[in-house]
Amino acid sequence: MRGTPRIFVGTVTLRVDGPRGRLAAEAVREEVARLPGVRVLAVDAAAGTVSVTAHLPVDRGDVVAALERAGCRVR
Repeated sequence: MRGTPRIFVGTVTLRVDGPRGRLAAEAVREEVARLPGVRVLAVDAAAGTVSVTAHLPVDRGDVVAALERAGCRVR
């Protein structure tokens, strides 16, 4: 996350540790999709990544908080 701007528009990919599997991926999608401005969300549980595409400015701190509510830890 060091190279990720705090506020972003476009796509950011975050590395995460946490629950794996279909249900966990759905929980991640639901939490992050609630954020205003998020348009697309891709969860790759095998790779341990979450890619977030925003069409409006989104604070990455809000994304991290949503991931943590879903049981993930951002690396």
